Amino acid sequence: MSDDLNIKPTDWQSPEMVRHTQMRNRREKRFKLFGLSAVILAASFLFLLLGKITLDAAPGFLQTSIEVDINFDKAVIGDPRQMGRDAFIENVRRTNMLRLVQASMDIYFSEVTDRRDRRRLLRLFSAGARDQLRNMLLADPMIAGTSKRVSLLASDDIDQVIKGHTDISLPELQRKVKNKELSWLQKFEDDDRVSLHFHSLFFTSGDSRDPELSGIWGAAVGSALTLFITLIIAFPVGVLSAIYLEEFAPKNRFTDFIEININNLAAVPSIVFGLLGLAVFLGTMGLPRSAPLVGGMTLALMTLPTIIIASRASIKAVPPSIRDAAMGLGASPMQVVFHHVLPLAFPGILTGTIIGMAQALGETAPLLMIGMVAFIVDIPASFTDAATALPVQIYLWADSPERAFVEKTSAAILVLLTFLIVMNALAIWLRQKFEQDW
Repeated sequence: MSDDLNIKPTDWQSPEMVRHTQMRNRREKRFKLFGLSAVILAASFLFLLLGKITLDAAPGFLQTSIEVDINFDKAVIGDPRQMGRDAFIENVRRTNMLRLVQASMDIYFSEVTDRRDRRRLLRLFSAGARDQLRNMLLADPMIAGTSKRVSLLASDDIDQVIKGHTDISLPELQRKVKNKELSWLQKFEDDDRVSLHFHSLFFTSGDSRDPELSGIWGAAVGSALTLFITLIIAFPVGVLSAIYLEEFAPKNRFTDFIEININNLAAVPSIVFGLLGLAVFLGTMGLPRSAPLVGGMTLALMTLPTIIIASRASIKAVPPSIRDAAMGLGASPMQVVFHHVLPLAFPGILTGTIIGMAQALGETAPLLMIGMVAFIVDIPASFTDAATALPVQIYLWADSPERAFVEKTSAAILVLLTFLIVMNALAIWLRQKFEQDW
């Protein structure tokens, strides 16, 4: 029959086939080389970005302090034994603690007698030095009347000098730190009273106009409260919507219309959801502006499509045999879904939810639209208190003119990236741990 059809076996050793095979192999090698180059290029950009952020962020975790011998003079702060503890505490709250620092400077720099220079000496220290001394007295009133060496926070300008970010070789008129201040700082350094240490206040305080006093704790609490609202709204609504659309909804034009719009909403820019939250939650419902409650509700609208799509994909991945077996044993459609299908699909649903929450954690535009861009110093204590979020805090610091806020911005970005990496790693771990093959 092959003779009738003139079909001849291929000669794979012929020069033409050898040339064709070599050409194909070269094309495959070029394609692999292009793919590997693309991966290396993308990884290089990623490492370059992370390396730059890490280098800029490292000084943000450090802060300069100056050791000063403080005499807790009873004539200034009062005597707790004579006044009583409550009266003493109230007096300490009202007292200007910089008087104690000024008295110490008058002794340490006895040669400085000019009134203006004596005031400039205090500029070596942060405004937070007052709170440091006040907190020490409130924690232990018995140190009144004693002398103690205290490590006080240096001002932002001095901190930048110690970190090498201020070029002291420039003419004096081009520097914020003047020659006299540099000479006073040099005396502290000669006496080994200047130190650069880990700045725990960055993780425990709220925002501040002074870079050395600002921290991410207020923004972190605001983000946590906002994400909690997002989770308790988006997760149940998203999962129940996916169950209905995948298991119970009739297949008609109406459900097709819903499915198409859910997919379209997943691609809508996040700022549109911010405009919706501004118009509905603030404009119509009158909810408090800049509150985690409103931020969470707005982000829930943005996260819903992601959770619905991921949940539907997980439910659809459950084999039909599971449903058929349950139905064959007499289970109702509701029992089939909640007793058999949903437990098997839950790992995928949880993974999609975590990814959606990670996306919500990094969003800024919707929160800007609902007023969470406000300067918030206090730590929010409830869902209706004014608050900000980590991405918004980064935005505010990036717009600040002080050089130290560049470090704070990079440090906050590093913290935010850490949270995002942890959440995505958790999603991958859950998927691998509970993933089942059928």
